[in-house]
Amino acid sequence: MIIGVPKEIKANEDRVALLPVGAQTLKQHGHTILVETMAGSGSGFEDQSYARAGAEIVSNPKEIYQRADMVMKVKEPIDPEYPLIRKNQIVFTYFHFAASRELTEAMMRSRCAAIAYETVQRADGSLPLLIPMSEVAGRMAPQEGAKYLEKTMGGRGILLGGVPGTEPADVVIIGGGIVGTNAAKIAAGLGARVTILDTNLYRLRYLDDVMPRNVVTMASNPYNIRKALVKADIVIGAVLIPGAKAPHLVTKDHLKDMKPGAVIIDVSVDQGGCVETCRPTTHEKPTYVVDGVVHYCVANMPGAVPVTSTIALTNATLPYAVEIADKGYEQAVRTNPEIRFGLNMIDGKITYRGVAEAFGFEYTPVEKLIN
Repeated sequence: MIIGVPKEIKANEDRVALLPVGAQTLKQHGHTILVETMAGSGSGFEDQSYARAGAEIVSNPKEIYQRADMVMKVKEPIDPEYPLIRKNQIVFTYFHFAASRELTEAMMRSRCAAIAYETVQRADGSLPLLIPMSEVAGRMAPQEGAKYLEKTMGGRGILLGGVPGTEPADVVIIGGGIVGTNAAKIAAGLGARVTILDTNLYRLRYLDDVMPRNVVTMASNPYNIRKALVKADIVIGAVLIPGAKAPHLVTKDHLKDMKPGAVIIDVSVDQGGCVETCRPTTHEKPTYVVDGVVHYCVANMPGAVPVTSTIALTNATLPYAVEIADKGYEQAVRTNPEIRFGLNMIDGKITYRGVAEAFGFEYTPVEKLIN
């Protein structure tokens, strides 16, 4: 199989979908690797490293898409890339289709085989290709919140951990999954008072056992969310419904009850955001203010730490890429249920229920298309 790795073109996105060692591994399995010039430079991996690993360095993305049987990316394709993707071409990347009708319709028109990192799912329900970036984003969220809580950045002027004789900041985390757990670790470690809300009482019992004493848990319901928001200095949205649009648990009406200069970090923005007033922002212009509350809604938070993020991501994606390349996606889907969950679209038909429901499109089970 010919595997192509284009340079990411989304603003401030320096991650790359494959490391030189990954190129070497795929080469050893008999595959041809095409890497666009400078695709890995933002993550500290130069063209020479890929060339030494046996990859062919290609000067422009058009050639990558023309020649590759499978394209590996980090972020979803954007408008200039839409016309380059062709029928039956495998595109293996983060898609987050439910957050973008435009992207969904563009990939339907392309009739590609869209395998989404974020919906590859193990038998225990875990999402192995989303976990690494959720860990990064979760650990970044408190440090970004602490920065924008500073008065000079538009915040309340509160130090996250306080100092002797002063109160620390109150951090409210909505969602106790991978993002929420990692956010709580960092916020608690910096000395904040942390509240985690989740609907899963078994998860809350686990968090109550493993977290330090400055972390408390609450059952997530409308009453408790509003109660927590009133005292919050930082709110971290960490809600995930795999492959589907996140529900709006923080509404515009809630903002009037929050402290002026409080900060919202909506990590769920890739899935549409769990905050009603959320809209995607960039690292160049990460924040905006609504009703006196600072909103940080950067859609590719891990892109700010591309070295860490690239290594963490490719550690997880490479085994799946090798399996898809070795078997072809149809056989990989037949034999590996985890990859079957990842297949969101084939030949213009949506094969992941959450994506179809997000826009009222027809859902076609994978089994009807691949026996």
